[in-house]
Amino acid sequence: MIKAIIIDDEAKARATLADSMAMYCRNIEIIAWAGSVKTGLEAIRANPPDVVFLDVLMDDGTGFDLLEQLPEVAFDVIFVTAYDQYAVKAFEFSAIDYLLKPVKPQQLMRATGKLKKNDRFESLNRKLEVLIGNLNHLEKIALPALDGLCFVRIEDIVRCESDGNYTTFHMQSGEKIIVTKLIREYEEMLSPLTFFRVHKSHIINFRFIKKYIRGDGGSVIMNDGTKIEVSRRRKEGFMSALKIYS
Repeated sequence: MIKAIIIDDEAKARATLADSMAMYCRNIEIIAWAGSVKTGLEAIRANPPDVVFLDVLMDDGTGFDLLEQLPEVAFDVIFVTAYDQYAVKAFEFSAIDYLLKPVKPQQLMRATGKLKKNDRFESLNRKLEVLIGNLNHLEKIALPALDGLCFVRIEDIVRCESDGNYTTFHMQSGEKIIVTKLIREYEEMLSPLTFFRVHKSHIINFRFIKKYIRGDGGSVIMNDGTKIEVSRRRKEGFMSALKIYS
């Protein structure tokens, strides 16, 4: 069994999450719960858990305050938040698991499914550091590369290229990072920024466009010399975005 602690200052939220786990996550045992940073720390020290379901904002501080008071974070963390969409982006870019209130069963099973598979990175402290920075300004993104997580500056990404079930990130330095996710997942994450999916196989960063060549759909020349086709069905959206970012 996976030992879990729920830390949330809302009694109803604690009870609802516990009931959902009892129904959908039979391999998780709740060994304690707490309603504040102070009592949460006491619970963790008294009963070391495998995972903590941690509220972001509580009456006496934040979930980050709690983690900073521990000499090391020797357990998995799944944040539970009612944050707005921008802050949710910060979680996604930082590769931190989170549950959005009100917690839906499918969301809960997806987050805890990673625990079942023991799909854990040893870089939790680094991910938390990136998350805290991203809450103020989306600056970095955690990329699940073949040999572990790579943390890169978003503004240094020139383009993303689809390769079947993988995505290759082409960086300003010339480095290529092969990521174990589909390109459509990054389209959803990057599109609100200076990125646009010009073709089924390519997402480009407007900051690195050197030239646009007119044509049926047209094509772009990137700063690294790469020529990328703009598909006909994406041309209108691309031209509109180009006016904004050029």
